Amino acid sequence: MFKTKIAPLLIAVFAISQLTGCGIQAIPRSENDVDSASAEVTNQYKRRADLIPNLVNTVKGYASHEKETLEAVTEARARATSINIDPSKASPEQVVAYQKAQGQLSQALGRLMVVAEKYPDLKADTNFRDLQLQIEGTENRITVARNRLIASIRDFNNLVTVFPTSLTNSVFFRRAKKAQWDVSEQEKQTDEKPPGVKF
Repeated sequence: MFKTKIAPLLIAVFAISQLTGCGIQAIPRSENDVDSASAEVTNQYKRRADLIPNLVNTVKGYASHEKETLEAVTEARARATSINIDPSKASPEQVVAYQKAQGQLSQALGRLMVVAEKYPDLKADTNFRDLQLQIEGTENRITVARNRLIASIRDFNNLVTVFPTSLTNSVFFRRAKKAQWDVSEQEKQTDEKPPGVKF
C-alpha cells in the first residue's frame, strides 16, 4: 500500500524534473527577457523624443529660416510619439508601423544635423553641442537596445518552435512566435545614417 502511493509521487517528481529541461521554465523566462528588451527600446526612443524639442529650439535661434527642416523634425517626432506599442506583444504590422515612424524621425534628425553644419556659430554653441552629443549617445543606445531585442525575440521564437521545448509550449503555454524587429524598408533603401557628431 505504501509503495503504491510513493510510485505516482516519484513519477511526478521525475516528470517535473525532466520538464524543466524542456522549457517549462525557459519559455516564461525568455518571454520576460523579450518584455525587458522591448521596454528598453521604448525607453531609448522616448529619451530621444524628449531631447528633440530642445535641439529644434536651439537650431531655431540660429537658423530660423530653415523652417522646412525644423518642421519636418517636429512632424516626424509627433508621428513617432503618437504610435505607442509594446513591441513584445505587437503584431508584425504594428511593429513595422512603429519602426517606420522611428526611422523617419532618425532621417529627419540626420537632415537637421546637416543643416546645422552650415552655421559655425550654431556648431560652437555649448547647448547645441551638448544636445548633439546626447542625441548621438541615445542613437547608440537605441542600436544596442534594438540588437538585444532582436536576440531576445529570436531566442523566444526558438523556444516556442523548436523541439523539445515546442512540445512543452504546445502542452502548457501555447505561446505564438513574436514579430521580429527589423530594419524598416525605408531605412534599407536610404544611405542616410543616424545623426553623428561632427565638429
